[in-house]
Amino acid sequence: MKMEQKVINTLRCLSADAVQKANSGHPGLPLGAAPAAFALWAKAMKHNPHHAGWHNRDRFILSAGHGSALLYSLLHIFDYGLTIEDLKQFRQWDSLTPGHPEYGHTVGVEATTGPLGAGFATAVGMAMAEAHLAAKYNKEDIQPIDHFTYVLCGDGCLMEGISAEAASLAGTLGLGKLIVLYDSNRITIEGSTDIAFTENVSQRFEAYHWQVLDVADGNDVQAIAGAIAEARKDLNRPTLIEIHTEIGYGSALQGSEESHGAPLGAENIKAMKEKLGMPADQDFFVDTDVREYMNDILKKGEEAEAEWMAVWENYQASYPTEAKELEARLNGQMDLSFMDEPDFWTFADKPNASRNLSGELIQRIADKTPILFGGSADLAPSTKTYMKGHGDFSKNNYSGRNLHFGVRELSMTAILNGIELHGGFRAYGATFFVFSDYMKPMIRLAALMNVPATYVLTHDSIGVGEDGPTHQPVEQLASLRSIPNVITFRPADAKETAAAWYIAMHSQKTPVAIVLTRQNLPNYAGSGKEALKGGYIISDCDQAQPDLLLLASGSEVEHMVAAQAQLKTEGIAARVISMPSFELFEMQSEEYKEKVMPKAVTARLAMEAGKSFGWHKYLGLDGQIISIEGFGASGPANVAFREFGFTAENAVKCARELVKK
Repeated sequence: MKMEQKVINTLRCLSADAVQKANSGHPGLPLGAAPAAFALWAKAMKHNPHHAGWHNRDRFILSAGHGSALLYSLLHIFDYGLTIEDLKQFRQWDSLTPGHPEYGHTVGVEATTGPLGAGFATAVGMAMAEAHLAAKYNKEDIQPIDHFTYVLCGDGCLMEGISAEAASLAGTLGLGKLIVLYDSNRITIEGSTDIAFTENVSQRFEAYHWQVLDVADGNDVQAIAGAIAEARKDLNRPTLIEIHTEIGYGSALQGSEESHGAPLGAENIKAMKEKLGMPADQDFFVDTDVREYMNDILKKGEEAEAEWMAVWENYQASYPTEAKELEARLNGQMDLSFMDEPDFWTFADKPNASRNLSGELIQRIADKTPILFGGSADLAPSTKTYMKGHGDFSKNNYSGRNLHFGVRELSMTAILNGIELHGGFRAYGATFFVFSDYMKPMIRLAALMNVPATYVLTHDSIGVGEDGPTHQPVEQLASLRSIPNVITFRPADAKETAAAWYIAMHSQKTPVAIVLTRQNLPNYAGSGKEALKGGYIISDCDQAQPDLLLLASGSEVEHMVAAQAQLKTEGIAARVISMPSFELFEMQSEEYKEKVMPKAVTARLAMEAGKSFGWHKYLGLDGQIISIEGFGASGPANVAFREFGFTAENAVKCARELVKK
């Protein structure tokens, strides 16, 4: 048996053993796709397992994340630090080999995958990041940024709409350093793909302006390696390599959906090992000659990094200013001190929509630091997210910083993840708040990966007015607030909007959603950097202990401030608390929270133009909230607010009743 084949069969058997020991997992893909993975990792991919975070490495994403046993076997064989004991702990509590790959948990995993198609779209973001940095920093004589992004996906990934969105954009952008290996085994959980997936995938990708290559035999390592080499030559188009494989290859369940998501069984694995020429009576076996063979392959990765280090040193000497900036970007050390200067927090003293204020802030940030990189899902004029003077990222201008995602909210959000994971950016994406529902699965992945992407979500309430309930967000605030490790920030005025962007730009491990109005908001004398705490006293009463607490976020703060003034004339002392971010408020000390919301004051009234879900923690049993518990309605914004009770008059009425209690 040739050594290449022995390594491939070792990968197959390790994967099958891991699934069998766990009595859980997916052996089908690892058995079928092992030759493709080996061809990529051993013959094409530029990576150094002994320095996994090397900046100019090629990236690999297993979009078909259920095949994680193969990825872990690769990480073991390629000496990324996973041990045989780690493989034996596959899918077990507190192991380095969880059921699906998790970024930041296992060295060598570039992205958390599992939801099919997500990895594909994330890879598009990585390729966009590489293209932009290369366009900005590479010189004709020295090119410190030069790497590929590889994906291994399956039929399921290409059924998901997110991959179609992302593939269309990637083709439009001509991302030639994106190469997708398509494990085309024609099987899903329910059986043959013919029951639901009969399109010609190759023709579809050709229509997306991709280069499409075909490998008829998924076991032909040389053919796969040759296709990858061919793909690398075309830098004007991304490439899909369709590799025809057999799911569960080598086992008695080869070609059957039964091999997809369940252990093969001890007897089947024994027979498979005999068929593959591997020791049938040994589990988790790696022969000595396999390790010796791999040592020679691993040297290529070390040599590749050493070659790059020479390039980098030359670049530092020849272009010290660019090198310093690039290094700071890649290490996440860009100077944001300008955000602490008074100018960043200063605005014209006039009513303005927070989407407009956010647009001003985006421009201020973009003009001060090169790391801001983002755009909108075809709504930049409405979301105010265009960076003037910084160009449009396109096939003809990768140095542009304004991204045009098209009407593709889901893939936009995954692409932001890829940009952030690549490193060197602070990425943002924008749409109307109601369409954050299209974004939510990828926001959740960002939170899970500790990726600090920023979401600019405008048209935040029934203030959308005549567009009606299809465009008026009601439950979206509660939905975003329910996701762990997401900061949702709904500012009430200019300085609070500045606080939102301050949080977004400084966040290291948490995505930030900035929720903005279309309608104008006043400025408040009491607002400012205190908003960074998520909840604070924006307007206090004359008493040490108020009779009543008035709580609100965003546009509803205005009504509470007006209600406070009216109540004062009636002898009721009310404190107005702005609550732009529940999450940030919860991070504060108990002492601070008690200072803002004394437990002794049980008369509490909140107002927010959305579902009440989540507010009751701050209101207690005696509190009340003015909210929307159904959907909105079409009509002028001022009429909608009035009819749904979002007025100072209604707040005063409710406050009187609370104080009487």
